[in-house]
Amino acid sequence: MNDGEIQKILEATRTIAVVGLSDDPAKASHGVARYLLSQGYQLIPVNPTSPEVLGIPSFPDLPALGRPVDVVQIFRPSAVVPPIVDQAIAIGAGTVWMQEGIAHPEAARKAEAAGLRVVMNRCMMKEHFRLIGPRRDRD
Repeated sequence: MNDGEIQKILEATRTIAVVGLSDDPAKASHGVARYLLSQGYQLIPVNPTSPEVLGIPSFPDLPALGRPVDVVQIFRPSAVVPPIVDQAIAIGAGTVWMQEGIAHPEAARKAEAAGLRVVMNRCMMKEHFRLIGPRRDRD
C-alpha cells in the first residue's frame, strides 16, 4: 500500500477498534492509542482481560461491539490474526491495520477479497505523524 492510500485511510477514519489494547502504559499499544486519541479518533478497546483501557470501556471481541468500525487495528501476534480478520469482515470494518511487526499475507488476501483495505507491518501512529502530522489545536 502506498503513502497516498494510507493517508486516505487515516483522513477518512473516525472509529478504530484496537484489538489487543493494553492497560499497561509501558506497552506500545497503549502509547499508540494515547496518540490516536489526541488526534481526535474515537477508540474502542478490544481486550477480554481489561474492563476498560484509557478510561474507555473495553469489549471482549469485535462481535461484541455490535457495529461496524472504520479500522480494526491489531496489536496481537501474527499467528492469531486470521480469526481477528474473520471478525473484522463479519462486523463490516473498512480496514484491517496490522501494526508494526505484525503481518499475515493469507489473512490479508481474505480481507481484501471481502472488500476491506489492508495495511500490514506499519505503525498507525508513525504513519499518521509522518503523513498528516500531530494536531495541536485540541478544543
